[in-house]
Amino acid sequence: MTDPYDVITMGRIGVDLYPLQSGVSLAEVTSFGKFLGGSASNVAVAAARLGRRVAVVTRTGEDPFGTYLHRALREFGVDDRWVSGVAGLPTPVTFCEVFPPDDFPLYFYRQPKAPDLEIHASELDLDAIAAARIFWMTGTGLCAEPSRTATLAALAARPAGAPAGATVFDLDWRPMFWADPREARPHYAAALAHATVAVGNLDEVEIATGEREPLAAARALLDAGVELAVVKQGPKGVLALNRAGESAEVPPLPVTVLNGLGAGDAFGGALCHGLLAGWDLERIMRYANAAGAIVASRLECSSAMPFSGEVASAVEAGAVT
Repeated sequence: MTDPYDVITMGRIGVDLYPLQSGVSLAEVTSFGKFLGGSASNVAVAAARLGRRVAVVTRTGEDPFGTYLHRALREFGVDDRWVSGVAGLPTPVTFCEVFPPDDFPLYFYRQPKAPDLEIHASELDLDAIAAARIFWMTGTGLCAEPSRTATLAALAARPAGAPAGATVFDLDWRPMFWADPREARPHYAAALAHATVAVGNLDEVEIATGEREPLAAARALLDAGVELAVVKQGPKGVLALNRAGESAEVPPLPVTVLNGLGAGDAFGGALCHGLLAGWDLERIMRYANAAGAIVASRLECSSAMPFSGEVASAVEAGAVT
């Protein structure tokens, strides 16, 4: 039997086409850069950049973009053995507009259906998922079948335990993937019952718990079953609260934002790294904040994920320079 993976993520993958001009609408953009995208895949890349052994469970179209994504994952050091093709469905493409410091509209092209929502429970390597030191899944995977059942099956395969052997639920709320926001909550509750860590911004924790105030939301997530709740508060930083009563509230690192997309995925990869290292809550949050800030200072997402030395330097400097 091979050694367990440090991190296995499960969820979205696609091609990000980001404008090479800032402050310009898509109607006026003249050139784009092509990058690997999708939150679960970006988190995998972020953790791999920090030296972790990582794989992703997802699906692409059987088209040139799917070929590109396989190659990109391997180049980033992410195992693509559980990335399969779906005949008849195109690989998703996502466009964004870049209006720093805080306006980055996203346009998802996932019609008629995204291949990553065609993950079937019968295809999962549940032994590998159970053995992984961290399993990371996302809310988007709950928005449609068969991905919903597959995601819950993967969660059910995970052993119970503390965050050191973490099952992480990235709340990943994308309203365009749901017909009705109220539809999401029971599926989120089912996933939270299996997770040991929940991570989300204010909109996402509100969908999951009905609470928007950060401390109340964190407590509601703990009540829902997790051991550690991480609430990202944007310009106010991040709040972490665990079942033992320990808490950390860390402000963001000063940074000149170029593109805020992908910062949360860098945060996620760094969170995994800190949990695996056994760091205390405040150190993990400072490290994850720094990783996110570095990516916010760059245009792209996946290829912008920082290496450990870059994150350590930002933490030491107290800013991204």
